[in-house]
Amino acid sequence: MSVRADLSGGVGRTIEAMQAIGIDVGSYRLSLYGLASTIVVAVLLYLAVKLTMRAIKWVLRRNTHIDQTQRLLTEKLIAIALAIFALLFGIDLLGIDLTALAVFSGAAGLAIGFGLQKTVGNLIAGIILLMDRSIKPGDVIVVGDGASMGGSTGPGAIPNVGRVAKIGVRAVNVVTRDGKKHLIPNELLMTMPVENWSYSSRDVRVRMRVPVAYDCDLRAAQKIMVETAKANPRILADPEPVVWITAFGERAVEHELRYWISDPEAGLGNIQGEVFLGIWDRFKEAGIRIPYPRTDVRVLGDEGAAPA
Repeated sequence: MSVRADLSGGVGRTIEAMQAIGIDVGSYRLSLYGLASTIVVAVLLYLAVKLTMRAIKWVLRRNTHIDQTQRLLTEKLIAIALAIFALLFGIDLLGIDLTALAVFSGAAGLAIGFGLQKTVGNLIAGIILLMDRSIKPGDVIVVGDGASMGGSTGPGAIPNVGRVAKIGVRAVNVVTRDGKKHLIPNELLMTMPVENWSYSSRDVRVRMRVPVAYDCDLRAAQKIMVETAKANPRILADPEPVVWITAFGERAVEHELRYWISDPEAGLGNIQGEVFLGIWDRFKEAGIRIPYPRTDVRVLGDEGAAPA
């Protein structure tokens, strides 16, 4: 009993000493004991929220009746609710009287409101995206003109598409074809045009311009283009690849080869390069020419000069 009494007395004296060290803010006493208590309560509540969220995520991932988007939305809403509950519970547990700090809390709240304006906007935008289900993890998207994901915006450039890896509280994690991860703010996805190549179907049509010389067999050239496309394993057989004459140009008959793929995240430039190279080899075997830009210069003599 003496050891327990001594220990209890020592703890009591330590608490009294910590309470004696502090400052008075109006009618509120800010002591070292109160600061230590706040830190301990904050750490315990943080650990409790983390453990609770881990258990909730484990339960939701075992539920096969909801898809990934609904699971993410549920997790975020529960996380927000737990954070608010932990904050209010901690204030009540510590016995903090917010009325004593009304002036300071009002000024701090105004400053925090301005500082977190973008953060709150991105949070709300992320929740709306999950509720709307217009963008989901695994979708292949293009944001705006692709510049925000490192894509080229020149004429005829291939847009830099990316796969949505994660929809976070502040930003969407998009992985592009070159392996780079881009964090695009949720609010940007709400204000800029977004192409979602996976919204209704993962199939994407690819168009390729192929010029053919006028003195060549156009039907044979079209047959070679279609056969080359069909031979590529990434190109879908249904719908079948097709080729059309789009214009009679100055030096070539313009064709457009169209085909469908189901894995745009694997790249567009590489599939076009393979098809172009196959067409080039088949054209050389068949004697079909692809015209190249050429400028003819004619030198005319002086009309007023006498003939020799």
